[in-house]
Amino acid sequence: MHDDRSLVEARLKRVLDERIRPAVYPESVPLDVAVWNAPGEPVPVAEGLAGPAEPIAVGDRWGAPWGTSWFKVSGTVPEAWAGRTVEALLDLGFDENMPGFQCEGLVYRPDGTPVKGLNPRNQWVRVGAPVAGGEEVLLHVEAASNPVILDYHPFLPTQLGDKETAGSEPQYTLARMDLAVFDEDVWNLVQDLEVLGELMQELPVEGARRWDLLRAVGRALDAVDLQDVGGTAAAARAELADVLATPAAPSAHRISAVGHAHIDSAWLWPLRETVRKVARTTSNMTALLEDEPDFVFAMSQAQQFAWIKEHRPEVYAKVKAAVAEGRFVPSGGMWVESDTNMPGSEAMARQFVHGKRFFLDEFGIENDEAWLPDTFGFAAGLPQIIKAAGSKWLLTQKISWSQTNKFPHHTFNWEGIDGTRIFTHFPPVDTYNCSMKGSEIAHAATNFKDKGVAQHSLAPTGWGDGGGGTTREMIAKAARLRSLEGSATVTWETPTDFFTKAEAEYTNPPVWVGELYLELHRATLTSQAKTKQGNRRSEHLLREAELWAATAAVRTGFAYPYEQLDRIWKTVLLHQFHDILPGSSIAWVHREAEKTYAAVAEELRGIIDAAQRALAGDPAGGRALVFNAAPHARGGVPSGAAATAATAESTRSTPREGGGHVLDNGLLRVEIDGRGLVVSAYDIAADRETVAPGAAANLLQIHPDFPNMWDAWDVDAFYRNTVTDLTDVDELAPVENGVRIVRSFGASKVTQLLTLEPGAKRLDIDTEVDWHETEKFLKAAFPLDVHAERYASETQFGHFYRPTHTNTSWEAAKFEACNHRFVHLEEPGWGVALVNDSTYGHDVTRTVRDADAGTTTTVRVSLLRAPRFPDPETDQGVHRFRHALVPGAAIGDAVREGFRVNLPERRVTGEREVAPLVGVDNDAVVVSAVKLADDGSGDVVVRLYESTGGRAKVNLATGFRAAGVVATDLLERPLTDAPVPESNGAGVRLSLRPFELVTLRLTRG
Repeated sequence: MHDDRSLVEARLKRVLDERIRPAVYPESVPLDVAVWNAPGEPVPVAEGLAGPAEPIAVGDRWGAPWGTSWFKVSGTVPEAWAGRTVEALLDLGFDENMPGFQCEGLVYRPDGTPVKGLNPRNQWVRVGAPVAGGEEVLLHVEAASNPVILDYHPFLPTQLGDKETAGSEPQYTLARMDLAVFDEDVWNLVQDLEVLGELMQELPVEGARRWDLLRAVGRALDAVDLQDVGGTAAAARAELADVLATPAAPSAHRISAVGHAHIDSAWLWPLRETVRKVARTTSNMTALLEDEPDFVFAMSQAQQFAWIKEHRPEVYAKVKAAVAEGRFVPSGGMWVESDTNMPGSEAMARQFVHGKRFFLDEFGIENDEAWLPDTFGFAAGLPQIIKAAGSKWLLTQKISWSQTNKFPHHTFNWEGIDGTRIFTHFPPVDTYNCSMKGSEIAHAATNFKDKGVAQHSLAPTGWGDGGGGTTREMIAKAARLRSLEGSATVTWETPTDFFTKAEAEYTNPPVWVGELYLELHRATLTSQAKTKQGNRRSEHLLREAELWAATAAVRTGFAYPYEQLDRIWKTVLLHQFHDILPGSSIAWVHREAEKTYAAVAEELRGIIDAAQRALAGDPAGGRALVFNAAPHARGGVPSGAAATAATAESTRSTPREGGGHVLDNGLLRVEIDGRGLVVSAYDIAADRETVAPGAAANLLQIHPDFPNMWDAWDVDAFYRNTVTDLTDVDELAPVENGVRIVRSFGASKVTQLLTLEPGAKRLDIDTEVDWHETEKFLKAAFPLDVHAERYASETQFGHFYRPTHTNTSWEAAKFEACNHRFVHLEEPGWGVALVNDSTYGHDVTRTVRDADAGTTTTVRVSLLRAPRFPDPETDQGVHRFRHALVPGAAIGDAVREGFRVNLPERRVTGEREVAPLVGVDNDAVVVSAVKLADDGSGDVVVRLYESTGGRAKVNLATGFRAAGVVATDLLERPLTDAPVPESNGAGVRLSLRPFELVTLRLTRG
């Protein structure tokens, strides 16, 4: 037989595009359209419906950037259409290639009832099926003219990312506003042909099944009368029935499709627009659930449910009803799909606390899975947090984006720093916007790494980011793929259904230990420094507010601010979303974040001040008290206490031969040369130099920074090929206990204070940068005389190790990584820590010196970047950072100094000292939270963990009468399978594994 395959495939494409798809709507009449452009920000629905609309025609321009236009569309169904299905086709000017990244709309009835969303791939509204003819149609559309930020030529700088700079030029052209007859036979023929045509492309040419499909498609096309598609569609479908009915092989890969609409809580749009994106999408999905009995839709992020509950109660009512039916599934159990690299220990825990509690309170649902398809890598401390929240599974997708190494598993156990293992799945479909294309389904099956031992994978199915979610076309395709020879099988299932089956079939999955590092988007650890600083400072202020408010409540009857703290926590958690905290959102988002963090700080300082004054008593007493919120004693003040601080002698400062200054406090001797660089940091007791021979620390270095793509997200390895050391100094002057250094470079200026405080074995470095560079990367280098093959990096509830070498491509790919408050490296018996108050990105490299064959290990902290997309003014302006170099530090010293730089002492005048509410007798054990129980019972909740990576016995002493103690999960619920804490006369005795996290709930007597 002659090979006519290409001829039939080309015929299929043209006939579908030019004849069959257009015949889905064979008849149409125009609607009348009027529009009211709401001034300013979005208005309530009632106001939008009543707005003074004026006529507008198809072809007219509409929609200033970030504006809202209320369209009123009206018309009459022709009498001749009686008995047929009629839909309104409302095309606001969509580009079908950009679902989620342009204009969108929500359709309302005249009474304000939401109908469904309008999106590039979802432009129809059902009028009647069938109609009687003569019906009057009146619909209102709340249309958002969100500008296109990520265009066909991506990553170009644009001023459209902030309403203050976006201008008023209309963004869209009204394209189609019609009533039309919907021919369901033709629509089904389109789905049949698309499924078979796409499957055909994925099958081997030499296989019989491909030719069976080809011949059936050819016969179907022969049966179509191109002048009467509607009249011949049924005959064409009959030619395809047999090949569509041939079942899949028993060995076929099995896909659990989960309806999905990944909605970034902010990204290329502001937070307020996400509220409306969620309302549009959930309106679509609740309507689809009513029409499709097999369909299941899952939505994560409790914040997004809370938004529509507050702002769109009419939509929320539909969501809540669908959740009660079990087919609209709240998933993930987190407040938002947060970044997991940068949030601190307590913040990461509270993501689950607030997310799971919302779903429990609103729906009575407990999530077993964490759902993070788009997060930019996963910190090694996360498995223990997931388990402590009462969950046991994790789903993500983003690791498939790694540039260098392909992850070896799709289903596996992920082991965290304490040994906790979480059953984890990466969907091999490699997208969280699956559309049921044949290429996607085939890719999931062929890409699946666990063939032979597992058969199931998950496919999140639907357009995200306001693209409208799952479509009726996706559902139709899934129905045809339920069991189809040559394809993986597809079944709509909940995340729980999938994980239960996957775990049952794969009883001994492989294990991955340590962080899940994304080999991409590394610059998100540095971009938008003020957002990151706001997050870090908010986290520590929340620690202080809870600690002092709880202490004051127990000691003085102070009114514990439950609702206020709950609200503030949710605000901070929202801003940890994986496009806000990472610095990858538009200017509008980060401008608002800066204001929000300032308001949060003011409010928390108010709580702290009120609680401390309640504890300290009458300021007329005249005693200067130091409140210590750090988890370790300092200056003679115990952790969680207030007392008169001890004083220390001053640091000696002398001129340095050759220029510069020498600082000496009896513990460290630091030499700062005439360039303002640290050329020596000598540990006097250890008789040991810290800085590598011939090198200089606190060396500011600047690199060009123009990645190949994803400007705010990425830093590519070639940035290191060019570096400029900033050694010119404008000013070098002694100050109390240190020196002041001023440098200028480019259009920017740096002022640093290097201080060696009396009694402190550390060099404090305060840096102010007035930054006005473009596409540059600023780092501070610390070349250390330490031979170390690995270094410790703090993460949630502990630390983990990364190599300093690049033996393999996996290690070489980690050229920019995340730490929290410290990095630490050591030789046996002696180490160095570098601590920070608000930076996350860093790199560590090692070289061998020619002169003495010794090893120099260089730690560099990442300070600032200047990408131009999506915010063309990223990080311009003044920034302040605090770091400290701590020679002779053991890992416990690194932990202690990391807390010190983030939790400054507070001085209050009062009449009485304050004893700790709780205390521990082992410095290896860190108390990460002291608070009152969220249920308002008055119980005291204490969370603690082993911080050094060893085993620890500890006594938790209570400064109040404790009538009982239980171990709980993060939601403060008793653990039935945990050993009862051992209580003795001096407190509670615990034995902790390395990095073990424990939450205790103490009932007050």
